[in-house]
Amino acid sequence: MTNAETGQHSVGAAAKWSIVLAVVLTAVLEVLDSTIVNVALPQIQAAFGITNDQTVWILTSYIVAAVVVMPLTGFFVRMVGRRRLITTAIVGFAVFSALCGLSWSIEVMVACRLGQGIFGAFLIPLSQSILFDSFPKEKRGQAMALFGLGIVVAPVFGPTLGALLTEYLSWRAVFYVNIPIAAFALIMISGELKKEDTRRIKVDWVGLALMVGAIGSLQIMLDLGETRDWFASKFIQVTALTMLVCGTAFVVRGYGKADNIINFSLFSDRSFAGANVAIVGFGVAMYGSIAILPLFVQVLLGYPVLDAGFLFVPRGIAAGVSMVLTGAVLINYFDPRKLLVIGLILVGSGNVMLGLLNLDAGFWNLAWPGVVSGLGMGLFFVPMSTIAFQNIGQDKQDEASGIYGVTRSIGSSVGIALVGWQVANRTQFHYATLSSGITPFNQAVGEYLAPLGLTPQSPAGAVQIAAQIQSQATLLAFQDVFFLTGLAAFLMLPVVLVLQRPANDRAQQVAH
Repeated sequence: MTNAETGQHSVGAAAKWSIVLAVVLTAVLEVLDSTIVNVALPQIQAAFGITNDQTVWILTSYIVAAVVVMPLTGFFVRMVGRRRLITTAIVGFAVFSALCGLSWSIEVMVACRLGQGIFGAFLIPLSQSILFDSFPKEKRGQAMALFGLGIVVAPVFGPTLGALLTEYLSWRAVFYVNIPIAAFALIMISGELKKEDTRRIKVDWVGLALMVGAIGSLQIMLDLGETRDWFASKFIQVTALTMLVCGTAFVVRGYGKADNIINFSLFSDRSFAGANVAIVGFGVAMYGSIAILPLFVQVLLGYPVLDAGFLFVPRGIAAGVSMVLTGAVLINYFDPRKLLVIGLILVGSGNVMLGLLNLDAGFWNLAWPGVVSGLGMGLFFVPMSTIAFQNIGQDKQDEASGIYGVTRSIGSSVGIALVGWQVANRTQFHYATLSSGITPFNQAVGEYLAPLGLTPQSPAGAVQIAAQIQSQATLLAFQDVFFLTGLAAFLMLPVVLVLQRPANDRAQQVAH
């Protein structure tokens, strides 16, 4: 069977692996930036002399721009061609990364982060669709394993790399590190992708405005909800209303519309629709736990920033090994849906294990749950990506990849927003519960303070008791949130029943 008959572009072996390396690096560029910058935020805040609310916009501007632009990937590919779009995106991302590193004020930083987000939005969907196009259908598991090394492993190592760069160089280095990666990726890919014909596309401006309003409002609400006290804030109320109105109008107007900015017919495929639901839950479980773990070990356990970063190394190694093993071997012999189930159980179990820890937890007590979750990441991501796109035609891969990327990003944003809100909320709850039993006449209080030379009636004794209650309340809150992220993974298990088993896979042949 020829390449034309299988729907694959004709690419030589050397060219194919050059493309693979290039697109994995471009994927690393985007997802690494989503976690590496977090570590440098305190230094950036000090350098610019800004408040916490202003600092949040450094993250929010990038994420909002990326999430809004990402679903338009297919549209721009039809307009300018895949090769031109990905090379432009790589160059634009590198330029705005350099400008972020050169920023001298928060206003300049936010503007440059918007530029980073706009160009970075295309990198993940294009990388995924190019990999699909470079491998025959029966080897897509290998392609997704390689792609997953960038998508899943890079954000795990992001805090570690960010900590090292910030500690030994400067916060500006977390932006400059993108430049050599982008340059190498551009060199590897520029001569290998074929040129494509472009055509004039009629833009549905109304649909575009509604989509931008819906997705942008949702992302802003998720990013700023915690700092604005959620719906107690009129700003959050307005963004929620905007999201609801624009989202409803976008779906009602665009459903069945042939030239809609987003092709809703893609969701008629149950595997693609189910995968988009599952990747949201996976994003909550994965990114929620990754976001909260540094806070847990630094605030409660007193870990230095570097040691907190090193906690992610075992998780990253486990995820990388699992990714390669799943894509190269396991997916060829087992029903991918069964691998998904195991992956979700491992991710959920790793998070639950973190929820069982106390203030005496050591490094490996904290690292082993990450290893369990890391193994689950590979077992989830590779089969899910393969199943999601199994029925998507070559002409719709770019658009489908953009949509899938948006749902993954929204899942991660929901996870980060959820854990931040719940830590604060549950800390207050547990503090009130624990302190309700504390009185000067409580014998246990007196026995606790006596070895310290304090009494319940003394001001120093009251301070000591309050600090102990705060510590225990915060620990209980973190435990609740880790359990919640584990639950998010377990709740995705029924979605596996919706997914269609890949046809003519080797696992099916072995079973028969």
